[in-house]
Order: sequence, then C-alpha cells, then structure tokens
Amino acid sequence: MLQPEPVRVAVALGSNLENPADQVHRAFTALAALADTALVACSPLYRSKAIGPDGQPVEQPDFCNAAALLDTRLSPHDLLNALQAAELAQGRVRQTRGSARSLDLDLLVYGDLIQTDAGLTVPHPRMTARNFVMFPLRDIAADMTIPGLGRVRDLAAMLDSAGLRPWQD
Repeated sequence: MLQPEPVRVAVALGSNLENPADQVHRAFTALAALADTALVACSPLYRSKAIGPDGQPVEQPDFCNAAALLDTRLSPHDLLNALQAAELAQGRVRQTRGSARSLDLDLLVYGDLIQTDAGLTVPHPRMTARNFVMFPLRDIAADMTIPGLGRVRDLAAMLDSAGLRPWQD
C-alpha cells in the first residue's frame, strides 16, 4: 500500500563480512533503486567493533556502519520487506541474533510514526544507545526528531565515541 505523500525515513546500514565497505556501497545503490522511494542522503562510513545482543564486545570482524535518509511512499511493512530483500540479495543469512553478517539494514525512523507490532518497531528500540547508529545519522540528519525521543543531534551528544572511527580500508 502506498502512502499518499512521501515519508522521510532513516535506515542504518552495517556489514562485517565479504568486503564490508563494498557491501554498504552496494546497499546505498539498492536503496536508491527501491520503487516509490528516493535516496536523499548517505552518511560517511564508520568502523566499529562488533557487539553482541547484550551490548558486550564479541569476537567478529569490525563492522562498516552508515546511515541513509529516504523519502518513500511505501508503507512501513512494505519498506521493511524491501530492506530485507536487499539484505538477501547481498548474501544475508539470518543466524543467531548478533551474528556476523554481510548486510544489515535497520529501519530506524519512519516519519513521525511510533509503532510496535510483531514484525516492526519504529523508532528502532536500541538506536539511541548505539554510537555506530547515531553518529552516522547525525552526519546527515542532525535536526531530525526521533518520535518520542528527541533530536538526533542531542541524542548523539549523550553518547561516547569510543570504538568508533572513520572507515579506512
């Protein structure tokens, strides 16, 4: 189902397998090609240590992280399905939560929507605690308001930059 007007959304991108920077760049291209969607901005790439579901470091390759802004007419669930299809097209295999992956695309913000259901929670429930999400998002959308939480700039300012640095091959 298409929305009557485009909705501004934010997506987090991450990869720590199979040439992570290339995976993220290919994902930017895939996002730009989504039907009824326009790619508005892409952040610089960042390097971060892998963390597990408990927030503790795990023994995996470093992640390449970024963020993207889109204007879409896709419904939240249709957009989520398109993001998951893009992950699969780039070799994503869903194993255990927190496992290494070729590509991870997380829908962070969908306009001013606050929603939790069986398949989707927006805003993303853990985004504001993750510097590898908030710093790239701040680069491209510092004044964006995360519904119910505040401005990206202010939320990112509360995070430490430890373990996060510009991506360099």
